[in-house]
Amino acid sequence: MRCARCLLQLQCLRLVGQTARSAAQNGALLHSASSSQPNMLHNTQHQVLRRFHGSPVCAKMPPIPAEFIDEDGKKRDKSLVTRDDLFEQVAKDIKTKATFNKVVDVFIKQDVRRRGHVEFIYAALQKMPEFGVEKDLAIYNKLLDVFPKEVFVPRNFIQRMFNHYPRQQECGVQVLEQMENYGITPNMETKVLLVQIFGLKGHPVRKLQRLMYWFPKFKHTNPFPIPKELSEDPVDLARFSLTRITNDRDAKVTVYQLPCTDITESGEEITLPHVVGIQSPSQMELLAKHNPSRPVFVEGPFPLWLRKKCVYYYVLRADPTPPDEKVEEPYDPERCFYYSLQLDLDLDRDFGDEQSFNVEDLDEGPVFAMCMTGRGEQAVLNQWISGLQLNNPILGQVATLFRIDDGPKELLGAADTESDHHHRTDPDTRTEDRQHEGEAEVTVDEEPSRSQGIKQ
Repeated sequence: MRCARCLLQLQCLRLVGQTARSAAQNGALLHSASSSQPNMLHNTQHQVLRRFHGSPVCAKMPPIPAEFIDEDGKKRDKSLVTRDDLFEQVAKDIKTKATFNKVVDVFIKQDVRRRGHVEFIYAALQKMPEFGVEKDLAIYNKLLDVFPKEVFVPRNFIQRMFNHYPRQQECGVQVLEQMENYGITPNMETKVLLVQIFGLKGHPVRKLQRLMYWFPKFKHTNPFPIPKELSEDPVDLARFSLTRITNDRDAKVTVYQLPCTDITESGEEITLPHVVGIQSPSQMELLAKHNPSRPVFVEGPFPLWLRKKCVYYYVLRADPTPPDEKVEEPYDPERCFYYSLQLDLDLDRDFGDEQSFNVEDLDEGPVFAMCMTGRGEQAVLNQWISGLQLNNPILGQVATLFRIDDGPKELLGAADTESDHHHRTDPDTRTEDRQHEGEAEVTVDEEPSRSQGIKQ
């Protein structure tokens, strides 16, 4: 019966697929068949009208995309819009937290099934620094809320073992890793969302448990913490940076000049940068013992990163003391009662013990003071040296040499930036500024110099 039914269906398909060229022959055949077998013709007509039922496997095959033609006759692309374009379309002019939330709301309302949510979350993670929400915990919780709930939860131990829905779990772990990179501690809402999405045994929940274990342990272990929001005042920022570099409670921060705007006699407006320096009593003691015949150097600028802010500082230093001039002073046993500064231990050594250690001890020379300024010019640094001379009279007897580079644009003077090509000095030429005995002021060259290397 099944074979006969299949043959009958093939005959019906042949009848339907015949062209107009063979219509007369088919009419004759149908006429003969109607006279001999009327019942057979009746069944054949019924079989032609019946629909052809396909297998369920055919329904799972990807559908062929349809081509739409607009009024101009051009084909329209019906593919999904990329997630980056969605952020650009919704937030065209202003990129803030409100616009970011609006983009997420637009995606959630587009489709109830949240199709393409993994690609959207990856795109959102990349766009977060542009919107300034990379450190906002509420935004991360909102991104986790994009996942469909109770869909990716494993139902048995086999699904748990074989990483149920791996692509979605990897996306959830990526969200937590970005939170970890920015130092954001998850809260209870984050845990509830992950349990609803992936279950208690999912990889994102395990990642959350590790974060909640380690973050409280390392939260207050940094002995030199940096505030989350740095000060916008350059003087306060310089004071904080110099205190962080020196790491000496006895060091004194001195503000030699505040940023201000002055008007000259000719009516020209001049902006004076800030000059902030720091020096400790031990550095003053080292500078007082310095040999006046050996010069001191002003070097810089050297970068210092505070979170995403980069500041620059200058140092006043000298060359290492020659071995023949070094004088070893005995340690004062009463200088520190808790930690001894010298240990005299007679330990019995074996023949296999080495008497010498391969330790490279590099002496870079003493550092006498440090400063930060808003403009890396020699004239501005001379003001710092003049201020140091009040508490360090030996600077009036020591030659001061400048080894300063151009530095970034923030440290370049206005006059230097305008006449960069006209007043650029040769790196080999060196100018010398010496401070004579009894002089409280430092001689400054008339022409502003921006040399690379040593300025004598």
